[in-house]
Amino acid sequence: MRRISKLIGLAAIVASAASCGTAVREGQSPVYLVINQLLVARGSASNPTYALGPLTSDVYTVVTNTSTCTIANPCPTIFSDLGQVVLSLSLKNIGSAGPPNTPTSNNAVTISRYHVQYRRADGRNTQGVDVPYAFDGAATGTVPVTGTLSVFFTAVRSTAKEESPLIQLVTSSVIITAIADVTFYGTDQVGNQVIVTGSFQVDFGNFGDF
Repeated sequence: MRRISKLIGLAAIVASAASCGTAVREGQSPVYLVINQLLVARGSASNPTYALGPLTSDVYTVVTNTSTCTIANPCPTIFSDLGQVVLSLSLKNIGSAGPPNTPTSNNAVTISRYHVQYRRADGRNTQGVDVPYAFDGAATGTVPVTGTLSVFFTAVRSTAKEESPLIQLVTSSVIITAIADVTFYGTDQVGNQVIVTGSFQVDFGNFGDF
């Protein structure tokens, strides 16, 4: 009787493992997204320059270098900060050295949206108190099976600079340093979801104007 119970228990474990394995495999694409570069640029710059970071996010900018905004007639302005990601694809199963696997047009991944969320190294991560609110944005492009796709996105929304905790920095010398995690969502041409996440440092403050 004890032997029968053990056999029944073993069969249940095997069946459960098989079920879990199937659940894990279902809906998974044979390719994954690779972030070749994740670049950021200060939106308040007159000529934004994309770099690896960290991003210096100016919460309040006084513009004086345009035809309508001058030193005599300055324009207080809030800018969104910018980002650019370069994506490519890689096969999960590359095959062997003799007959390597090659991707097909079904493996191309169409990006549909992205999600930005901020966190601090000290663990104080309450949105709207310690860090800006997370947000979703739309971005559409297809990563080819060979080559890369460059996608531009918003790294920091201008509306975030009108909300806590960033709006308090307008009249303060405090700088908030956070890490921004950016997740890009897409699907391959047969409907399997593919996602990838990258991160960059961002320093929020009322910095010098251009």
